[in-house]
Amino acid sequence: MWGNHMHFASKASLKRWSVAAVLPWLAACASVAPGLHFNGSTYSQSSGASAPDSASASGGEATNATLKQITPQLVKVERELREKQVTQDISKLLSKPGPYTIDNGDVLSVVVWDHPELSNAATVSTAGPVGAGADASTSAATAPPAGFIVDHEGMIQFPFAGELKVAGLTQDQARNLLANRLSKYLKQPKVTLRVQSYRSKRVYVDGEVKNPGLQAINDIPMTLVEALNRAGGVLPTGDQSQVVVNRNGTNYQINLPQLVQRGVNPGSIMLTNGDVVRVRSRDESKIFVSGEVVSPRALPMHNGRLTLNEALGESGGINPTSGDGSQIYVVRKNGTDQVVYQLDGRSPGALAMAEGFELSPRDVVYVAATPLANWHRSISLLLPGALSSAVGAVGPVK
Repeated sequence: MWGNHMHFASKASLKRWSVAAVLPWLAACASVAPGLHFNGSTYSQSSGASAPDSASASGGEATNATLKQITPQLVKVERELREKQVTQDISKLLSKPGPYTIDNGDVLSVVVWDHPELSNAATVSTAGPVGAGADASTSAATAPPAGFIVDHEGMIQFPFAGELKVAGLTQDQARNLLANRLSKYLKQPKVTLRVQSYRSKRVYVDGEVKNPGLQAINDIPMTLVEALNRAGGVLPTGDQSQVVVNRNGTNYQINLPQLVQRGVNPGSIMLTNGDVVRVRSRDESKIFVSGEVVSPRALPMHNGRLTLNEALGESGGINPTSGDGSQIYVVRKNGTDQVVYQLDGRSPGALAMAEGFELSPRDVVYVAATPLANWHRSISLLLPGALSSAVGAVGPVK
């Protein structure tokens, strides 16, 4: 019986010695845990390979970037930089609305009082009697519109007045010109002239709107707000801070909430013939939250704005079992350079700093794991079942 006791004691001692020998090696291996590793003012990203030379063997290189601590002073500086950020000059889009001018393709309706013979019907040619095999609906669809069509040279032909150049004139100017011509043949003619069909000018509204498509410019000034309202308004998936107006090959970025905040009325942005308006999707300006959070995900910005506090909150917060609240990072690409901002979530006022720190599109929010979580994962990856064996080895001897 004493021999058996000695046998079990020796076996337990051997297990303890084996575990004691392997634990330092496992602890050293924990330094190559997968993820981001920050050291001083730079950071690097490892693949979690067990061999140190595996990254170089695969051709991978560490990425270096500037590391900045998120402090109240930095939040204030970032806010001032955003306010002073040079925005695109949209002065070419700002103008006061004016009267509609007639152009090529418009159809005019002209009535000369007390002279019914001078009417729109005088310029409409009839297609003749419909034959037995002809389709009356097809004939009606192909018939020219009732009215005076402005031709490609901007001219119309009117009885007694002859050819009139009306392109570029307002309705009142065109009416006065026609009345002056008819005054040679009629005594004090009274003329009513208006645009019957607006077909010369149009804009195209695309993107995240309810009814994308062509919008004809008529006597109501075609402002940016008017065009969006005619298209049914911006969808919930649309980003009002990312409205693009393309004019003559130049894109103008329009941030509607920012314009209102600065006291600029978006209704002062006048659209002209051929303009293309596109409302971008919120999915094009996402924030990526990864690391030790409850629900890693890609978050859309709210009309161009999202704070670090909001991003963490919408991701469920820091994982309480594995997340290190002192290592909250924001990785931002600024041109060819990269900047990493670090927030110590355990410091006083961390929530206020996180709420004041605004994110930029395509930012990556990363929460690092605790050293214990990295150590446990390294053991589980390198030696599956090692941790449970170690616990069993140091347990009470039966």
